[in-house]
Amino acid sequence: MAETRIFTVTGGLGFIGKHFVQRLLADGHYVTNVDLVNYAADRRAAAVFNDFDRYRHIQSDISELPYMPECDYLLNFAAESHVDNSIADSRRFCISNFMGTQRLMELVRAKAPDDRPRFVHISTDEVYGEIADGAHTENDMLHPSNPYSATKAAADMLIYGWGRTYGVNYNIIRMSNNYGMHQYPEKLIPKSSGRMLRGLPALLHGQGRYYRNWLHVEDSVDAILTVIEKGQPNTIYNVNGNYEILNIDVVRKIAAIIGVPEDRAYKLVDDRVGQDIRYSLDSSRLQALGWEPQRNFDTELPKIIEATDYHRFI
Repeated sequence: MAETRIFTVTGGLGFIGKHFVQRLLADGHYVTNVDLVNYAADRRAAAVFNDFDRYRHIQSDISELPYMPECDYLLNFAAESHVDNSIADSRRFCISNFMGTQRLMELVRAKAPDDRPRFVHISTDEVYGEIADGAHTENDMLHPSNPYSATKAAADMLIYGWGRTYGVNYNIIRMSNNYGMHQYPEKLIPKSSGRMLRGLPALLHGQGRYYRNWLHVEDSVDAILTVIEKGQPNTIYNVNGNYEILNIDVVRKIAAIIGVPEDRAYKLVDDRVGQDIRYSLDSSRLQALGWEPQRNFDTELPKIIEATDYHRFI
């Protein structure tokens, strides 16, 4: 993207959002970041971003955002995303993931058609539900299995409706499991590595025999920029990583890197209710635009473990 653009990013201190903001600032763009700064916000990233004259932060829940900042693109990363939290208390997920998206769509709709930003919504493979074999395409029915994925699927439906009724120009990007540097330690890789580094076992649901497809966060950023530059309007794009593996084998890899014997590496805990066995996405529509995942899981994993740092989130 050669020309300088103005971006509004929601959730720009979250995991994928902060990597996207970092790339935009490095490339010379202007960024307004709408972020509530909740428990998972990266405080160190915030300090770095504030040193850029081309960056500003609006601290607001997206469901209560009073106005739409002037921008060419609106990227919606903001979401409550931890499944266990959604099972314990779904209300926050309904407010952020569903009503937050509704508020953003209304703010876009209120602008004159020629003055509306392009709306790019970051969704998840979990909206499709599990799939035993093969991969979900963008045309498959949504069949979410838990409150988190249900609220994300509902947000996707809102976007369809606003596109059809009000002519809002959108893209929906559905991604597989993201991993990378400085992820909040409630997700499998940072939580497991953090516990092992403290001499505690990782916690695995059931028998840990759930397949997940892993997508490096920088490959996600590349995918989003590809959709912005080359994607068709009012189109959904799946983004699948290049590495499918059982959760228990991810934990075994972490243990081998840290040097923890397997008999002390993990502990099996009760299965999560509504657990999905496997997710998989067909990314051929995006790959036709020239995108391919570039990062290697086994190469990146040691770097991620070495950079484990809980103080970023205090």
